[in-house]
Amino acid sequence: QVQLVESGGGLVQPGGSLRLSCAASGFTLDYFNIGWFRQAPGKEREGVLCISSSGASTYYADSVKGRFTISRDNAKNTVYLQMNSLKPEDTAVYYCASNRFSRCSSSSPGAFGSWGQGTQVTVSS
Repeated sequence: QVQLVESGGGLVQPGGSLRLSCAASGFTLDYFNIGWFRQAPGKEREGVLCISSSGASTYYADSVKGRFTISRDNAKNTVYLQMNSLKPEDTAVYYCASNRFSRCSSSSPGAFGSWGQGTQVTVSS
């Protein structure tokens, strides 16, 4: 069964850090772009960051530039989202998803598939 599983979410104070993991099972991540998305209550799902199969990063959300980074470890079949200097407005359910386009050009959730179940990130004092 092909699936992505997110983990690493939790409750963190403003200014804190979290590292989310997106682990693949049933397929090899090597040839896939992996995107991180988030959805806050009452809002549409938005793209955050994407890493291409070649390792190039593309920021979808200007609000996370300088704070979030994305990386991949193909040996572990896992992609990571490192989130630093977290703000209350980062609170959301975070999802990862995949596609096989040549680059992370599209930030549309419709361009991605094999969605995970999501992991909750709450930034609050």
